[in-house]
Amino acid sequence: MLQSKLFTKTKREAPKDEMSKNAELLTRGGFVYKEMAGVYSYLPLGYRVLTKINNIIREGMDAIGGQELFLSALQDKNLWEQTNRWSDDIVDIWFKTKLKNNSEAGLGFTHEEPLTRIMKDHISSYKDLPIFVYQIQTKFRNEIRARSGLIRGREFLMKDLYSFCKDKKEQEKFYEKAKNAYTKIFERLGLGDKTYITFASGGSFSKYSHEFQTEMPDGEDEIYLCSGCKKVAVNKDIWEGQKKCPECGNSSYTEKKSVEVGNIFNLGTKFSESIGLFYKDKNGEQRPVVMGSYGIGPGRVMGTIVETFCDEKGIIWPESVAPFSVHLLIIGDDKKTKENANNLYKELEKKGIEVLYDERDVSAGQKFADSDLIGIPNRVVVSEKTVKENKFEFKKRNEDKSVLLDRDELFKKLR
Repeated sequence: MLQSKLFTKTKREAPKDEMSKNAELLTRGGFVYKEMAGVYSYLPLGYRVLTKINNIIREGMDAIGGQELFLSALQDKNLWEQTNRWSDDIVDIWFKTKLKNNSEAGLGFTHEEPLTRIMKDHISSYKDLPIFVYQIQTKFRNEIRARSGLIRGREFLMKDLYSFCKDKKEQEKFYEKAKNAYTKIFERLGLGDKTYITFASGGSFSKYSHEFQTEMPDGEDEIYLCSGCKKVAVNKDIWEGQKKCPECGNSSYTEKKSVEVGNIFNLGTKFSESIGLFYKDKNGEQRPVVMGSYGIGPGRVMGTIVETFCDEKGIIWPESVAPFSVHLLIIGDDKKTKENANNLYKELEKKGIEVLYDERDVSAGQKFADSDLIGIPNRVVVSEKTVKENKFEFKKRNEDKSVLLDRDELFKKLR
């Protein structure tokens, strides 16, 4: 990508109506555009990051047997009345609308109900189970406050996976697989060292559910990290109820601010019994399907990564989700410098290395400032000075000093 062809422009000033660091930096860097409170559009740079996050999540779900689908956002009032979740007294975050025939429809905030109804057409015997399906789809929640940028929105992307199992034992086995898959996903996203498996209430279905909470100084949640397990935490509700680690029994904790980036729940048979999803076991007896639900918010993850990896100059993207691997800058306009920069750009592309080439006719200071703001992990500078020495100036975004490398050394670094 030539930076001169990128229609988005960086901004020097922070948006006056943004309170969160992630919204400020993503807006200034040209990654997102704010449509209204809690609603953001993804611009080319932002969409590249989001796509990489989605693909890491997708690979994690496929690895444990997930089958991807895509459900409708418009929801049938009659279906949700079967589980008593249509009423605003029960669920107060609905977006609802009147259709031309005067019936009502809602915009989905989750998809247990419609997917359970779909499975009635495909599950009748124990031989049909288990089934694990997921989607990466837009959700809508009429939040009272939406002031945290991508971390809490009214329209947002959600990866939601649902498991359909014969019994509790089969469901618990998959639950552990999903938990392990989530841990690997957050490691690949660059958040592994700061993300804790956090015990939360399991409601009426099991003793515990699990949240995946990422440590963040300005986070909206409070967790209590076990001093014994180190990687295990409990949320505020559990801590106030028992003040002991469910994993090791330790009672010494460190309090931390955090943001929830994922969660997993056992759902039991609530939805299958309400909607009529049954199967015949080996003895021909009718039994309700046992279900689970597993969510990750890709946009929320993106906002969390920005809050976690940034400095006073801008974003510092982890390699795995950066919009490009290399930011190539040309400083100077003499013929030889241009030839060297253009040739390097073509060679990087030929080797399949994603590169954003800043060949704009702007000052060196602006190029460096924009590079720091956008946060691509590797910066390569071609200038009259580097050409004379037959080298390239290389700097990692998270390091202070640059080094001069010859061609072979540079490509070794980039590998």
